Amino acid sequence: MDSVFLYLTSGLFLGWSLGANDAANVFGTAVGSRMIRFTTAAWICSLFVVLGAVFGGAGAAHGLGKLGHVDALAGSFTVALAAALTVYGMTRAGLPVSTTQAIVGGIVGWNIFSRSPTNVYELIRIVATWIVCPVLGALFAAIIYVVIVWLIRWWQPHLLRRDWYTRWGLILAGAFGSYSLGANNIGNVMGVFVASSPFREIHLGQWLTVTSTQQLFLLGAVAIGVGVFTYSRGVMTTVGRGVMPLSPVAAWVVVVAHGLVLFMFSSTWLQDLFGRIGLYFPLIPVSSSQAVIGAVIGVAAVQSGGRAIRQVRWKVLLKVASGWVSTPVVAALLSFVLLFVVQNVFQETVYVSGRDTATDCNAAKGPAVSNSTRLHASCSNNAPAKANALSDTRPWHSLARGTSNIQSRVTSRLYGPETRLRGPFEKRMPSESSIMR
Repeated sequence: MDSVFLYLTSGLFLGWSLGANDAANVFGTAVGSRMIRFTTAAWICSLFVVLGAVFGGAGAAHGLGKLGHVDALAGSFTVALAAALTVYGMTRAGLPVSTTQAIVGGIVGWNIFSRSPTNVYELIRIVATWIVCPVLGALFAAIIYVVIVWLIRWWQPHLLRRDWYTRWGLILAGAFGSYSLGANNIGNVMGVFVASSPFREIHLGQWLTVTSTQQLFLLGAVAIGVGVFTYSRGVMTTVGRGVMPLSPVAAWVVVVAHGLVLFMFSSTWLQDLFGRIGLYFPLIPVSSSQAVIGAVIGVAAVQSGGRAIRQVRWKVLLKVASGWVSTPVVAALLSFVLLFVVQNVFQETVYVSGRDTATDCNAAKGPAVSNSTRLHASCSNNAPAKANALSDTRPWHSLARGTSNIQSRVTSRLYGPETRLRGPFEKRMPSESSIMR
């Protein structure tokens, strides 16, 4: 159990990085326009991120599992660590990068290292959301801004009253955006650990049950909240005032549009509702940074008859876009290197032999959240695939273990070794049954 919690530290580090970067986008425009103090924004954001993660995080948490099923706890630790280090480095540079892109890059790096097949269709869908997300943010923001400006002109409230309404509107919109962020992005933080969660269900009376996954998401959400308080002020300034100056009303529109985009890709209820009329969209973690940047551009496109687009600081926007492009590449390379180090220096199992068939079977059955402590789900029809194990060249040549390790892995693939959770420094020993065989 202690070793399991040790592995979770990389997920907590990733949660802290998300709070320092992506979560700052929720109140970045409000703080940048000086309508809400940073401390107030941090408290509201942290509270509603926790609520969204615990009660709404199951929807989008499944999507990344189709891209690559990280089936060993040490592998999950390494992938999360690579993503966290990437986001931390981008945050130090003042770039509002995407945690989703970082974790996708980490998973792809794991697929390459373990020679596991990458679900190209799922990868294309995820990459497509990186384009659709800012477009939807811009579209929602443009529509909402036009409607709000028309209502203000029709209502003509007193300046002080309008200021009061705007402040409270920013608080409520920020709370909604924070809830959506927690529900959508908690899968980036703790999704790779769901299959090996160390927690058990907690029954509070007859009506309330806190599942193992909810406890895991709660832990990750707390880490996000710590990141908001400790390191998000700089990114808030970049988002709130770096791209273009925003009025309080425009800041409110950006926060609402951002929250709508994230809620759209995390709500199972909304997916079912649109599915009844033939519209389908995947429930996967999307980039809050891309949503808020797109919303800012959408406001600029319709503000003052489109003349406000000239106020956009395109050099800052280009710098942000460069971070979006480089994040998955850096995360994939870092994940590959760290996996090699963890496997060959610390002698840890970062992937499980014989997972290809299990992954294909699980992908065919569709996503499922498991609260057990298994490392990976197994298929009932794995036996025929093992007959062709000699033709599989997936195991990597290990410099530290030599050619004897290659032979042992081929033997393991033929006879099906037993897989179990191991401590961080415990070495794999051949079982007695495999020697007898």
